[in-house]
Amino acid sequence: MSTFAAAVARSKNGWTASEIELTGLADLDEVADRLLDVEPDADVSLLFVESDDQYLAILRLDEGEDLRVFGSDSAFAEESRLGALLLGDIEAPAIDIDEVPAADADPDDEDDDDPPVADPDADPIGDSEILADLGISSSRLLALCAQEGLLPSDVTSSVAEKLGCADELEELREA
Repeated sequence: MSTFAAAVARSKNGWTASEIELTGLADLDEVADRLLDVEPDADVSLLFVESDDQYLAILRLDEGEDLRVFGSDSAFAEESRLGALLLGDIEAPAIDIDEVPAADADPDDEDDDDPPVADPDADPIGDSEILADLGISSSRLLALCAQEGLLPSDVTSSVAEKLGCADELEELREA
């Protein structure tokens, strides 16, 4: 499985980004420690894990405490060791994808004449409110993850653009 794991951390100096190696980690506490190492004094630290152009996991630490987790599809936990590590302890889906309002398309996207087509196989899991206080509502995050044809990297880029750390993430991708 090909995996890209990028951490972004926001401190008083703005956003910092770093690619993180996740192989060999035994549990979520070790993942949280790696995320915390990016910027120990960050008020918000996010980890975007993209796997095989199919799955996205987002992890969040606020001031180094209370790890929160969201996954674009519960199948990630079943299909890989990394997915099981990141999402295996989550018991209930985030929301039934059929409940995501189709009208949640990006109002700033002038090329979006048709509402996005939801992927009928998507089964998001975890805390869909993970980015709500940062300007990305639960329904927007779920709509992005459910949009058929949208890759995890596209979702990450869209989220990063909204958060203001797209340039930092793009530099990691190009490195």
